Amino acid sequence: MTHATGSFEVTITPQPADDYADGQSLGRLTIDKTFSGDLVAASKGQMLTAMSAVKGSAGYVAIERVTGTLAGREGSFVLQHSGTMARGTSSLALDVVPDSGTGGLAGIVGSMSIDVSDGKHAYGFDYTLPDAA
Repeated sequence: MTHATGSFEVTITPQPADDYADGQSLGRLTIDKTFSGDLVAASKGQMLTAMSAVKGSAGYVAIERVTGTLAGREGSFVLQHSGTMARGTSSLALDVVPDSGTGGLAGIVGSMSIDVSDGKHAYGFDYTLPDAA
């Protein structure tokens, strides 16, 4: 595995409430990110959220397509998020969807971690790429 690090800017935009997501207990949002550092990329995705009546308890899932350059190779891949928070204690799984890589990133496998500190977002990305053809 190779370890990549960097930061990202994110814009999360709530979508209108409807019969499927009331915007309160269930929400739907779009994600736009710009990555810098070892991964130079942009992503677009969608998130579904569930809020609990208990303070600090919630869950979310999201899918985002990341397009850019990693290790000098251009292409895209899809990240799948699954996050929970139980009374303030959080866990997050953020994995590359198998076989979602395209172009120079075809065959990528990996997982990402996210750290938010003082309003700044950072990532750690452990990944493997097949040898270039």
